[in-house]
Amino acid sequence: MKGSSCITVPKPVRTSQKNSGKGRILILGFIVRWTSEMSQDSVRSSTTVGSASGARTFCSLEDLSAKKCVPCNAKDLRPMTEQSAQDLLQKVAGWDLANDNGTLKLHQSWIVKSFTKGLDFFKRVADIAESEGHHPDLHLVGWNNVKIEIWTHAIGGLTENDFILAAKINDLQLEDLLRKKKVAK
Repeated sequence: MKGSSCITVPKPVRTSQKNSGKGRILILGFIVRWTSEMSQDSVRSSTTVGSASGARTFCSLEDLSAKKCVPCNAKDLRPMTEQSAQDLLQKVAGWDLANDNGTLKLHQSWIVKSFTKGLDFFKRVADIAESEGHHPDLHLVGWNNVKIEIWTHAIGGLTENDFILAAKINDLQLEDLLRKKKVAK
């Protein structure tokens, strides 16, 4: 994966972070060096979904598309704050933050070439959503206006899963479906 700053370790026996000023993190005996764009505070850990071994993935915040959505447990999970959402919004180009009666959602719109191209667009998004187990609201307005809203329905707000899905949608090859932008003269 290009520009990936992730490492998956087989089992979370014991993890530790070491900051001796030498720019490294010690994870189960692996030394992961980070680039000048990363800070030790920007490294996060998440359990890999569907992993019976309990493998853990450690990624920088820049790598949302390299992460996997995790199942939501409504009693343990709370919606993120608007400030946290604003911070992550910088990592998903083209998406806007919308407040729908107190519920924060990610939103983006596209103009497709035709009605059937809109349906093809949805199919590509649906394939990603199914593989992640996280499903956005898809809208085909008129005959060629595609709109997507992403939020975690189970908790009534945004979680990191929403930004992971948005990053993966951004990585889709959609140029063949989209109407070309006209350049103003």
